[in-house]
Amino acid sequence: MPTGVQNAAVTADENGMRVDRFLEARFPGLSFSHIQRVIRKGEVRVNGKRTQPKSRLEAGQTVRIPPLRLDQPKPRAPGSAADEKTLAFLKSITLYEDADVMVLNKPMGLAVQGGSGTTRHLDGMLEVLRDAHGQRPRLVHRLDKDTAGCLLVAKTRFAASALAQTFRSRAARKIYWALVAGVPKVQQGRISTFLAKDEREDESVMRIARHGDKGASHAVTYYAVVETAGPLLAWLSLKPVTGRTHQLRAHMAHINHPIVGDPKYFSRENWELPGGMQNRLHLVARRIAVPHPRGGTIDVTAPLPPHMQQSWNLLGLDAKRYDPIEEAPED
Repeated sequence: MPTGVQNAAVTADENGMRVDRFLEARFPGLSFSHIQRVIRKGEVRVNGKRTQPKSRLEAGQTVRIPPLRLDQPKPRAPGSAADEKTLAFLKSITLYEDADVMVLNKPMGLAVQGGSGTTRHLDGMLEVLRDAHGQRPRLVHRLDKDTAGCLLVAKTRFAASALAQTFRSRAARKIYWALVAGVPKVQQGRISTFLAKDEREDESVMRIARHGDKGASHAVTYYAVVETAGPLLAWLSLKPVTGRTHQLRAHMAHINHPIVGDPKYFSRENWELPGGMQNRLHLVARRIAVPHPRGGTIDVTAPLPPHMQQSWNLLGLDAKRYDPIEEAPED
């Protein structure tokens, strides 16, 4: 279904949306890679000027959209067995839901978005929740594939715009729990570094960079030791102030206390633990607290994923223990 040139006005609900997300919402049949390509080629204009995929739109601006070839949505039988199965799965992992937002308990091993060779992912599953007006829930932030826990999803454009602003202003409060190698000498601390992405043969890895390095972004994490299992392992509570790719995993490795089961940043040789703990990432997005777009606060806690609960049981750790990072600074 080819389209002609269009000029679209940015609505109040779309204020603050990224250009690529704006096109994704307006044209559900358009692949995300194609969206990135037409923007980078300069075919998309905002108020007559070239733009970037991550640029933020303002209400009232005019977006020139070039002719697009939209994929016909795959025919989906109403109430198909596959859809019913997906709906049941999403319901089973929903921790909180109202008219504007939902918080999902993402399982370890499930990708949030599609990529090379990834066909099963949460973003794709949200398609079954598309409403009568064509709106579908939108991801507000991301979690790594092997990180479990709280994932915030916006159900309306209004909520997506408001929550995007919340995350940009760092008003979202996120607490993660991790099991790490060794015990930090300082029980509570702050990690502040610059991080930059290194592309390797078949993966990308974040490295500690210097201020001014190309692509380097400032990253800040607070941590606190909740409990220890002898000198070998520690249960840490982590509060990221910034939201960089692999931030917590890279920061823990940087202070020489890598997260157990991290295939990219755990480099200790001959490291084996009871129950094969070293084979699965021990990181969970434990709690998220954000201002609700319509007032009040969304404050949701995820349970430990099964593999972490098993490890806590093996090590004699009590998940109900007081979390010392609750009152950590916010900046």
